[in-house]
Amino acid sequence: MLKVAIFPPNSLILSDLVERAGHEPLTIMETISKKVRDVEIDSPPLNITAEEPSKGLQYASAEAPSGVRGRLSVFGPLYEKADAIIALKDAPMNFGCLGCARTNEFLLYMIKKSGIPQLVLTYPKTEEEARSVVSRILAFLKEVEGND
Repeated sequence: MLKVAIFPPNSLILSDLVERAGHEPLTIMETISKKVRDVEIDSPPLNITAEEPSKGLQYASAEAPSGVRGRLSVFGPLYEKADAIIALKDAPMNFGCLGCARTNEFLLYMIKKSGIPQLVLTYPKTEEEARSVVSRILAFLKEVEGND
């Protein structure tokens, strides 16, 4: 079973597809749920500790906004644990977490530089393109699993 990071990191569609293929999707939902239930977090709406933006310094410089560094401190470790990455770029606003464009740019850069097997596709706009994307994702997962 592969650990597969997805982008956008909270895409239920990609998560479900990876899981149906028999692999573990690495998503932010599980990470955030642990943080929400953590008694040490004083401000649940923020879901981060004061240390989170500092942890994000390993992914982005101090000049990057603290919100970007805070998000990267959550997303970065997911991508580091991954055996493979699947990314859909140019997705509409309602497909995953697209609220912070700068964080997404950093994540796409991390994906590009990761050195692990990756599949980066453009979000489909037609039913035919969607079928092709699903087929390519399943073929990619089979190929990576075979090389494991």
